[in-house]
Amino acid sequence: MPGPWSQRLLTLLQLTRMALVFTAIADGWCGLLLWERARAGVNAPLTELLHPWRMLGMAVASVGLYGFGMSLNDIIDRRRDRQISPTRPIPSGRVSLMTAHLICGALAALALAGGVTVRMAGGPDLSVALVAVTLGLISFYDLAGKYLVGPGLVTLGLVRFAHACIPALEAAHPWLTGDGRPGVWHPFIWHPLWLLNHVVILSTVCYLWEEKRPSLNVRHWAWVLLSLLMIDAAVLYAVGTTGTGDFWRNTRFDLYLALPLSKSLVFVGIALYVRKKAPTSREAGQATMLYGLLWLIVYDACFAGMWVHWAAGLGIVALAPVAYGSVKVMRGWSKLVAASQRPEFRRAGT
Repeated sequence: MPGPWSQRLLTLLQLTRMALVFTAIADGWCGLLLWERARAGVNAPLTELLHPWRMLGMAVASVGLYGFGMSLNDIIDRRRDRQISPTRPIPSGRVSLMTAHLICGALAALALAGGVTVRMAGGPDLSVALVAVTLGLISFYDLAGKYLVGPGLVTLGLVRFAHACIPALEAAHPWLTGDGRPGVWHPFIWHPLWLLNHVVILSTVCYLWEEKRPSLNVRHWAWVLLSLLMIDAAVLYAVGTTGTGDFWRNTRFDLYLALPLSKSLVFVGIALYVRKKAPTSREAGQATMLYGLLWLIVYDACFAGMWVHWAAGLGIVALAPVAYGSVKVMRGWSKLVAASQRPEFRRAGT
């Protein structure tokens, strides 16, 4: 029978949704490995790219950012959760509001400490600043964005974009193009853009399928699609005009990008299959969201495997079954702990 320590640990993991933190770690590590490859050159062996302190710092920052966002969300939604999700840690009373605030603040500090570790270990100059930017985007979404529908859906993608840029956005190490001129190595920008577009489209479709309120209307769809188009265009323009390399050389659609593109098409097929087989639209949306978040690891593996080293891609994709297994373990653990609790009896009518 689970003891008190098991229940407390489960409560902490439920508050921070740590089962899917591996998706954030994979995003961060992929961005870091792309930066390491650009810095060390195409001929450097993989062992020279796996700097332990920078890898650890990026993992710590990812854990802090992910847990901060999830715990802040539960703090803000605590009154609403009393009505629709009373078993969650805060409304159920398993975590006090003060404790939740302390956990949330500690995770924000952990994220910043991870960014500082990356920087002090010789990582990109902008790593700490981008951790702060990501914390700001997460806070905006939890405090206001999710109530605004369109802006909230776009902000979800921007969070992943900013997080992936923490280790990769570094102007001090421009990539030398094929003719020896400094430009921008295009995986630096295609990787976070891929995550941005996937998360925004995934979140919008799942919002529709889960029949959330307020319902999506034409204005919401226009906001999401136009915002996504403008962000993509602005980022590509900024990258294409950076350095002395020409625009098309900096932003070219490399043949290697056919691999993540093919994975995007595969996921569309998976989502349609889930929608067809699910008993209800709501269940289809929930399942598709889970698979879509896990699919981010597949994109990370594509970029790391094609532009860094095939072994790096295999190492990152190995996080996918770990993340899925963590979700299954958490669900089973929750049922076991719930079954072990002493039932509460009340008089009829009270």
